[in-house]
Amino acid sequence: MIRISIPQSADLGEVIEIKAMIQHPMESGYRRDEMGRTIPRDIVAHFSCRFESQVVFKTDWGPGMAANPLLTFFARVNRAGTFYFEWKDLNGKAFKTERAIEINR
Repeated sequence: MIRISIPQSADLGEVIEIKAMIQHPMESGYRRDEMGRTIPRDIVAHFSCRFESQVVFKTDWGPGMAANPLLTFFARVNRAGTFYFEWKDLNGKAFKTERAIEINR
């Protein structure tokens, strides 16, 4: 499950707070199951947020990242448009969502 917190609208030039969370177990590859076998690494390794085609924020994560990672970052809104969010795990699976924002008149 993905959760995004972003205002529906903002004033022209306003800096807004964006929160993005994905539910993911983030297995480090260091833990063992009940039989003593290593649990395979399963982490979200990359996150990016774009506003239209412009990258606003991106990061790479390692095995020390907590399960269900929550990010908070800021962006200046210079026009109405859409924010695109994408997480990618080590297995090549991508998780995507988007949110539109309007400019207050």
